[in-house]
Amino acid sequence: MTVPLTGYLDRISARAGETLGVKVSSTLPGEYEADLVRVISGDPNPEGPGMQLRQVQADFAGRYPGRFQPVHLGSCAVVEAASDLVLPADVTIGLRVQPTLLTDAPAVLMARLSEAGEGWTLSVSRGGLVFETHGPGGGARCTLAAPMVVRGWYAVTLNFEDDRLRLAQSPLRRIWGAGAHEGSTECPGIRLRDLPGAPLSFGAAWQGGAARSVFEGRIEDPFIQAGATAATEPEEGDSLIAWWDFSMGIDTQSIQDRGPKALHGRLINLPTRAVRGSRWDGSEMAWTHAPRHYAAINFHADDLDDCGWDTDFSVTIPQGMPSGAYGIRLRAGEHEDIIPFYVLPPRGTATAPVAFLASTFTYQAYANHARKNCDEDYRARRAEWGAYPHNPQEHADYAYSTYNRHPDNSGVSMSSRLRPILTWRPGFLTFNDARGSGLRHYPADTHLIAWADALGIEMDIITDEDLDNEGVELLRSYKVVLTGSHPEYHTVGTLDGLQEYVATGGRLCYLGGNGFYWRVARRPDLPHVIEVRRAEGGIRAWAADAGEYYQQLDGAYGGLWRRNGRPPQMLAGVGFSSQGLFEGSYFRRLKASYEPEYAWIFEGIEDEIIGNFGLSGGGAAGFELDRADWMQGTPPNARILARSEGHQSHFVAVPEELLSHVNTVTGEKAAELVRAEIVYFETEQGGAVFSTGSITFCGSLPSNDFNNPVSRLLRNVVTRFSQEHLS
Repeated sequence: MTVPLTGYLDRISARAGETLGVKVSSTLPGEYEADLVRVISGDPNPEGPGMQLRQVQADFAGRYPGRFQPVHLGSCAVVEAASDLVLPADVTIGLRVQPTLLTDAPAVLMARLSEAGEGWTLSVSRGGLVFETHGPGGGARCTLAAPMVVRGWYAVTLNFEDDRLRLAQSPLRRIWGAGAHEGSTECPGIRLRDLPGAPLSFGAAWQGGAARSVFEGRIEDPFIQAGATAATEPEEGDSLIAWWDFSMGIDTQSIQDRGPKALHGRLINLPTRAVRGSRWDGSEMAWTHAPRHYAAINFHADDLDDCGWDTDFSVTIPQGMPSGAYGIRLRAGEHEDIIPFYVLPPRGTATAPVAFLASTFTYQAYANHARKNCDEDYRARRAEWGAYPHNPQEHADYAYSTYNRHPDNSGVSMSSRLRPILTWRPGFLTFNDARGSGLRHYPADTHLIAWADALGIEMDIITDEDLDNEGVELLRSYKVVLTGSHPEYHTVGTLDGLQEYVATGGRLCYLGGNGFYWRVARRPDLPHVIEVRRAEGGIRAWAADAGEYYQQLDGAYGGLWRRNGRPPQMLAGVGFSSQGLFEGSYFRRLKASYEPEYAWIFEGIEDEIIGNFGLSGGGAAGFELDRADWMQGTPPNARILARSEGHQSHFVAVPEELLSHVNTVTGEKAAELVRAEIVYFETEQGGAVFSTGSITFCGSLPSNDFNNPVSRLLRNVVTRFSQEHLS
């Protein structure tokens, strides 16, 4: 079901003088109204600060004509250069195929169709292969009733000779079990020379700018050879017409033809590359070392790169616009949508001593996460609070998150921000939280923005994407950088920037849990895309297949930063230790917190227990918890000031801490690893790090109108960190 009024931007942040393109789709009659708001609080809970949106005067504000803009899901490869290719009467067409999902509906392996639908298709279903021609006077059909086995590799060939087609398939490895896995059939009266020229496509039929009848599975080595040969793979020489070798340019969105005509093509909607092909034998785990072992592309019916919507209007950031969180608000009748973006200060400057580093890579990794929890109770609370009214579980139009799976049950590894992202909205509820608001990511991080606003703390906003693009220079102007509640996903560039910032005198407040955990990849020519390979270890929504741990966008080893030799403790002093349901507990101060050296952190706080309240799970220590670990890189001068306790029985140690059912990496009992720790340490050049180790910490900031021990604790730290010298 389509959201009645929604949109997206061509970028997520901008500076004065830069322009945002706003893309809108509406199924509503008539016009919609657009204006600009500053987002202070995105929490609709009436027990909290509530939704706080401040209207901002803007030149673009006004009414615009509504129109529907479709989304075309599904990936394929397209060779437009093949439109003029004239095939000989006797020709062989072949490819290698691994279906990962088969249904009764035909899925296209290869096609050559004009916009009028004339041409030919090669399809597969549960029943087997089907070749069909589609001409102005009708068509012909050839079927091979030899059902394929899901995840089996097959060589498929079409031999055309004397107006006769021989359609054949043969397994490339022995397949156990009953079934007709090998076979061939001959069909007279089928020829290609009378069909019009058209682009060639692999993995789907390409028509009307969309992939139709998408194949869920892998395709390797499509080729065209002159003559009706017996070859099941391309043979270089005079007879070779085309051979698309998918082992070339694995890190790109192009496919290369090794044939004499150089009929190169392009990929549509980010299919998965760097996956095992028919030749993979386990001898190499990195595709960069043996590309021919990874000469396959995995297509999916729900892949999406860019919705490709036209721009309805543009927004140029005026000079002097304060840095902060903003949104393009769209309204028509009872329908409303707010498309978020951030305004940064002018390049090379800071307009405040404090910066909030928005975890936009994490927001993008979770973009449109369908959790299957949008039940009657959830919908009732959403309506009662006037929360954001749409949930990805109800809207499959805009593709899912890297926490979801494709129709063939493989994990989603690519995420684009050029689409409506329902989870990245003020007022979006993730959970029906019995003790709080149930917010995560973008709306949860507005607890911190609202805190700074309420306490009068001047704060710029920058993003992960900006940091990855610009490096540590983006941070150097700030005395202190604050993270949000869940800075989980990072690139080499963002980690390097933060590490360099702290090492050279910067002060970092890590205010979340499960941070700096997963490695993500980007490419300069795909700035809107991140890739996640869920390699060995970690709490995972899905696991990458063996041999597929290396990222397609950059060839680097994916998975946990801990598995890449950069545990979170090396930067933040704490790292992910345990996880439970979205419930919170509290911290108890330890002896170190009473030492004179740290008295300034707890100034004005008399209680030993801190944070037994809050809008995220009911407590400041909850859901995902981080702890210090000197074996993993916690600096030797780090002091643990407080530790959480009282967690529910459903909390468990994360898998990477376990060696067996009774032993952990540290030697502690698994239950003892269920804790969050507040840690402080200083660096040699005047830098410092303060870490809270809990996702729900920021959810306690708004309690009692921001007048509470958690709020006081953070204010003490930010105030001291904002000074020239710590002592």
